[in-house]
Amino acid sequence: MTKPSLPELLHAAVTAVGGTERPGQVTMAETVAEAIDGGSHLLIQAGTGTGKSLGYLVPALAHGERVVVATATLALQRQLVERDLPRTVDALHPLLRRRPQFAMLKGRSNYLCLHRLHEGVPQEEEEGPALFDQFEAAAPTSKLGQDLLRMRDWADETETGDRDDLTPGVSDRAWSQVSVSSRECLGASKCAYGADCFAEAARERAKLSEVVVTNHALLAIDAIEGAPVLPQHEVLIVDEAHELVSRVTGVATGELTPGQVNRAVRRAAKLVNEKAADQLQTASEGFERVMELALPGRLEEVPEDLGYALMALRDAARTVISALGSTRDKSVQDEDAVRKQALASVETIHDVAERITNGSEWDVVWYERHDRFGASLRVAPMSVSGLLREKLFSERSVVLTSATLKLGGDFNGVGASLGLAPEGIESDDAPVWKGLDVGSPFDYRKQGILYVAQHLARPGREGTRSDMIDELAELIEAAGGRTLGLFSSMRAAQNAAEELRGRLDVPILLQGEETLGELIKNFAADSRTCLFGTLSLWQGVDVPGASCQLVVMDKIPFPRPDDPLMSARQKAVDDGGGNGFMAIAATHAALLMAQGAGRLVRASEDRGVVAILDPRLATARYGSYLRASLPDFWYTTDRNQARRSLAAIDAAAKATATVKAADETDETGETDETEVGEE
Repeated sequence: MTKPSLPELLHAAVTAVGGTERPGQVTMAETVAEAIDGGSHLLIQAGTGTGKSLGYLVPALAHGERVVVATATLALQRQLVERDLPRTVDALHPLLRRRPQFAMLKGRSNYLCLHRLHEGVPQEEEEGPALFDQFEAAAPTSKLGQDLLRMRDWADETETGDRDDLTPGVSDRAWSQVSVSSRECLGASKCAYGADCFAEAARERAKLSEVVVTNHALLAIDAIEGAPVLPQHEVLIVDEAHELVSRVTGVATGELTPGQVNRAVRRAAKLVNEKAADQLQTASEGFERVMELALPGRLEEVPEDLGYALMALRDAARTVISALGSTRDKSVQDEDAVRKQALASVETIHDVAERITNGSEWDVVWYERHDRFGASLRVAPMSVSGLLREKLFSERSVVLTSATLKLGGDFNGVGASLGLAPEGIESDDAPVWKGLDVGSPFDYRKQGILYVAQHLARPGREGTRSDMIDELAELIEAAGGRTLGLFSSMRAAQNAAEELRGRLDVPILLQGEETLGELIKNFAADSRTCLFGTLSLWQGVDVPGASCQLVVMDKIPFPRPDDPLMSARQKAVDDGGGNGFMAIAATHAALLMAQGAGRLVRASEDRGVVAILDPRLATARYGSYLRASLPDFWYTTDRNQARRSLAAIDAAAKATATVKAADETDETGETDETEVGEE
């Protein structure tokens, strides 16, 4: 039997998932196959509607060696494992004459821990046993108690133990009672429940699978911590790759808070000698005193008082870690689990305190202050590009894909953030790569308008923008609702919602007033509705059709000038002779704007307007770079043109809805008085 061609395989897979084969998808599959076969690296932009998951899954499955697919969102992980992979494997089985296995793998804390479930939480007495006493209660009254009972029942039914398979979900606090981090885990060989461990079972499934679906965070942990958590693999595919740098940064960020240190003191106190416990307690009190006076912002140098407090914490933590290894307390029930949790807490404090006191020039240190949680001390890498270059691109072929990788007309901005030299430039220490934009099946110039409100005043840092609110009101009225409002801050979204709810006769939903899923569901259900919000809406809304025909951005989403990490990265580029504003701030804004503008056209019938209520997109020198990062919509600064277009789109949507309602009425047989003929 001859080996099936890639077009044959792709056709079978597309047919199986009920999709439509598109030229961009075919080009993508062929290019991915070339990269995998040649062991090379690829950045590939595939617009919405291309069908990019099959564009990489089919060549990956055809190759036959183990592939890791890392995604940023739970939604895409679920789509791959529950829809795309099962159907694709079934479709390709007769052609490949084998049935590739696939599995999902997450971090250990995502899986229910049977030891925690059955033995209880080895925490300080005032927190632990009381929670699990509720398991035995006939009718626990608290929400936490009800969730714990439900999870106990679920444990007997679930095959995966994966938190995301528990429906409805539970709070982080409830889940923390039945899960452990990798540092807290006893290890399968020492745990009474090791043979039935859900996390270990997931790892075993991954080892036996040809395709392993994971998340960016676990990929980062695998790269950063040295101890492999992912199985050996020959190909890495990173989907939603525009998110990778921020996810890796998150994993590489350390944090210390007084509450966290106090918990570690309580956990260790019962397990170590009095001298070691007192040393950690004294260090904790010193750290707490310093943090009471902490003001938000970057610490270019660690202040003397903080430095002493951190050295005391580091040394006390080291003493406790040594004591935990040498003392045993037979009076403590299930001491191994108690010890493991205490050790994990103290090790985290030691590692972060030591990292900050060591004072690497490649780290950024800053204070944050939260109204609810108080002050925290954070440390993050100035850049993760070197880490990614070294850990990601060695010894395997890497394919990175997203709808938004090409910023300002090329891939070099995103490539630089990944540690790659500009495309086409040979470098001894930088991997060779290729960038490809396979386009989109949508005709953006016919389906959408990019309107920039050039007549508005430039946005300032503070205060309400009355002219922007007036413009937004006029646009929403012309659109008949149907508006997704993407704001640069939560305060701006709240101000706009409060102002316009008293002015417009359309429902306005606001992020934070309901769960995100419920808000999006309600937004999609009623076309007159508007939805206002901030960051997660810029990337998390997929509402094709008449409910989303106007996407508004209040201003260009540059990082806040007082963002410690972004401003430090920008300064570092400037100090190195580059353009920090363009490399950091403009790239950040371009990525978000490209994602936000992508909310408008989600299907071939969609029509609408993306309105940017910030004149700098039309007037500033960097405006052309930002516009080149957006879909190729028809461009205008004419406010009357924008309103006329929205009114026409609204009228067409209403007419379509009327026809549809009439058709549905005819089908029910309730009336046949009106016939709708073809136009």
